Amino acid sequence: MPDVDQVLRALGIVVVTAPLVFTVLLGLSSIIGRRLSEEATTRLGHGTIVTGLTAAITILGIMLWYDKHHVEIQLGNWVKIQQHGTPTGESEAPGEAGNHDTATHDTVGHDPNGQEIATHETAAGAATAGPADEPSAGGEEHHHLYHFSVKVVFDRLSVPFAILSFVLSGTIGAFASQYVHREPGFNRFFVLYAIFVQGMVLTALAGTIETLFTGWEMVGLSSILLVAFYQERPAPPRNALWVWVVYRVSDAALLLAAVVMHHLKGEGDFDRFLGQGEWPRQVSALDPQQALIVGLLLLVAIAGKSALVPFSGWLPRAMEGPTPSSAVFYGALSVHLGAFLLLRISPLLDVSPVLSVAVVMLGLMTAIVAHMAGGVQTDIKSALSFASLVQVGIIVSEIGLGMRYVPLIHLLGHACLRTLQFIRAPTLLQDYRTLENAIGEHLPHGQAGIERYRIWLYRWSIERAYLDSILSEYILYPFLRIFRWCDGMERRWTDFLSRGTSRDSDQVQSAAGGIDELA
Repeated sequence: MPDVDQVLRALGIVVVTAPLVFTVLLGLSSIIGRRLSEEATTRLGHGTIVTGLTAAITILGIMLWYDKHHVEIQLGNWVKIQQHGTPTGESEAPGEAGNHDTATHDTVGHDPNGQEIATHETAAGAATAGPADEPSAGGEEHHHLYHFSVKVVFDRLSVPFAILSFVLSGTIGAFASQYVHREPGFNRFFVLYAIFVQGMVLTALAGTIETLFTGWEMVGLSSILLVAFYQERPAPPRNALWVWVVYRVSDAALLLAAVVMHHLKGEGDFDRFLGQGEWPRQVSALDPQQALIVGLLLLVAIAGKSALVPFSGWLPRAMEGPTPSSAVFYGALSVHLGAFLLLRISPLLDVSPVLSVAVVMLGLMTAIVAHMAGGVQTDIKSALSFASLVQVGIIVSEIGLGMRYVPLIHLLGHACLRTLQFIRAPTLLQDYRTLENAIGEHLPHGQAGIERYRIWLYRWSIERAYLDSILSEYILYPFLRIFRWCDGMERRWTDFLSRGTSRDSDQVQSAAGGIDELA
């Protein structure tokens, strides 16, 4: 009879692979030109999401019943590069290396005696049980491995967020099956929707920075393509390009954070940085300076993904996509990914007070700017998006102040409420018109509040604090000038070597300006 760890491992694999089956089946049917019908697509989506949700809830029940707070499931080492030699000319014995590798693959949270298994620390290249980055008593220094492993973690943070992802994705999937019914892009919408669900589950359960980056990229890719869903109009692709640029900045910061983590510890396992034990009582082993460097890089990634200041300008532009994608991305799940990652790395905030102050200030600034900008919006989706951003800013501030369970509950409740508001928005406008036709006049509207102040403050709000202009003029445009200079130098060199000129089709002529010229 299988023990509890084996059951948890099997259920964990089901949670991860259920949305993957949905993505693969839809993708393969599209590639071979035999697309599934709308009814088959809807049933497949419902079946896989319900399967993943059932497995996640079962894991939660087992963890509560057996009082397990932290369950790890290793899915193998994908990359493992060993540095040959040490300063003293000694290296780890082959037998020891083999034992470490075996222990890494066999680890599933706890051993049968209930003790936590921490052998994954030695998988980073340490030959002893001591810290891998400290010299031994004999003066020899332990070298690290480049260790790229895939690991999912079920704890008090990841399980609720994974269940939330399945519940809201299933709700939006049922709504979208009617919303895009008989649309030419029905299959395209659900392919991107499946990629998004897979990315959300991977991000929620990620135990390493590489696993998180994979899910992070899947969420970003599907978000951008769904913003440009109505590609026959010029505005959606242009706004999707703006979102893409912001996401590139965010992803670059996350990638740099992964490089720094590997440089410091030799691997991207969160437990190496956040400490052993259960969330949120982990204690990071980094010193304040290291925690600040890694934390600031991750904070830039968080700000880009969750539209925090100064990246808030892309959020209303993303409303060009279909209402279901707006609801699940920018009202419920995607916009909260930054807050979720901040909760995951919260032990770094406990180590670095400077980082905690930066998080609090960033959250408060975002909440203030979003509140003022949302008060002057004229369309319901933009108003809802800024209302979501206000709450995200408050959640971020709560995390910076040292709270853990309060922002988690705030996140879960706000995501559910905002999803219902977004999917109610289209019929709400119709109900308003019906009421106005019945009473013969417009319904009274409350003042936005910002109009009571000076005109410049109102203009500052309607321009969304000029964040778009600042990003375009002081961040994007300098990069464009550098790239154009490099392109010009390359053309001069190739013209010199070929003793000719570049083709007319290769000559890119564009006026200096912002991101709109790229579209």
